[in-house]
Amino acid sequence: MAHILIADDEPRVCDLIEKYAVFSGFTVTKATNGEEAVNYCRQTAFDLVIMDVMMPKLDGFSACREIRSFCDVPILMLSARGEEYDRIRGFEIGVDDYVVKPFSPRELMLRADAILKRYRREQIASDMFTYEGLTIDFTALTVTVDGQRVELSPKERELLFYLVKNKNIALTREKLLTHVWGYDFYGDDRTLDTHIKLLRKSLKDYSRLVVTVRGVGYRFEIQT
Repeated sequence: MAHILIADDEPRVCDLIEKYAVFSGFTVTKATNGEEAVNYCRQTAFDLVIMDVMMPKLDGFSACREIRSFCDVPILMLSARGEEYDRIRGFEIGVDDYVVKPFSPRELMLRADAILKRYRREQIASDMFTYEGLTIDFTALTVTVDGQRVELSPKERELLFYLVKNKNIALTREKLLTHVWGYDFYGDDRTLDTHIKLLRKSLKDYSRLVVTVRGVGYRFEIQT
C-alpha cells in the first residue's frame, strides 16, 4: 500500500484528495504548509507527494527544492495557475507532474498511480546502488566494499538495504525494528543497536554513512 503526503493549506482540498486517495488504496498523511511537508519528508519515506504551489511558510516550489536536496520521492504539484512558466519552473526543480486547479479527483488519482508505476519500473531497472567504493546489488543480494565481497547476515543485509533505499531520511528505531524484525517482535532496542554495530564493522570505511540520529534512530547519509 503506497503512502502519500498531501500538502495543501486548504482543508477542503486536502480532505477531498484524501477521500479519493484512501478509496484508491493509499495511506495518507496531510501537511498544511510547505515547511511541514519538508519536515514530514525528512521523517518518513513516502511513495508520493501531492503538493500545492501556494502555501504559507514555504511555497511548493521552495518545498520541492528542499525535498529534492535529500530524497527523490516523486512529487505531483497542484496549482491554481496554469501558465507555461510555472509548469516549466516546476519541472526544472524536479516535479514529476503538474495539475492545474480545479481538477478532477479521479484524474488526479490516475496521474498519481501512473507516476508510482513509472517510478517502480525505474527502481527495478536500476536495482543497484553505488557510492564511491560501496556497491549494493539489491537483486543479487550482494554488498561490495572497495572491490571485496562483504558477507552479511540476513538481518544485517535487510537492515542495510532498508537504510539505503531510504537514504538521507531519519528512520525511527520503531520503523527499523518493524520493517526488519516484524510487527510481532518483542525484543528490545539493543537488538537493533547490536546489528548496527556489526553492520558498521562490515562496511569498514563506509561505516560513516550509517549515522545515529539522537533520540530518533538512524539515517544512511550521503552527499548528493
